[in-house]
Amino acid sequence: MKDNVSKLRDKGGESEKITINLGYVDLGRIDLLVQEGFYSNRTDFIRTAIRNQLAAEAEAVKQSIVRHTLELGLRDYSRAELESLKAAGERIHIKVVGLARIAPDVTPELALATIESITVLGALQASTELKSALAERIR
Repeated sequence: MKDNVSKLRDKGGESEKITINLGYVDLGRIDLLVQEGFYSNRTDFIRTAIRNQLAAEAEAVKQSIVRHTLELGLRDYSRAELESLKAAGERIHIKVVGLARIAPDVTPELALATIESITVLGALQASTELKSALAERIR
């Protein structure tokens, strides 16, 4: 299963939009840095700040991933893989930091028979039908 895991890299089109509330003073300070040319815009500043903080906490994240046996990056779950699990009478607990994708040809019946729980810190890509069927198992 581990050979289906690949490291994610930041791509403009592969992101998720978030909304944050900032105080006026912090926002003003960001605008000042943008005006002075340190950053191209507010988003550039915020992305840089987030990356710097994640780099500073990289060891803690790494230890947590090891402790929780989470998979890091992009993890695809194919119909063939889930059918193999079903044939072996096994069920999985999906734990991913990044992006977990369940193939579009996976039926709700197959997913319910093989997926015990789903924990994704990032994003889960699956059909609406699958997400509805697995709703009680998604944490």
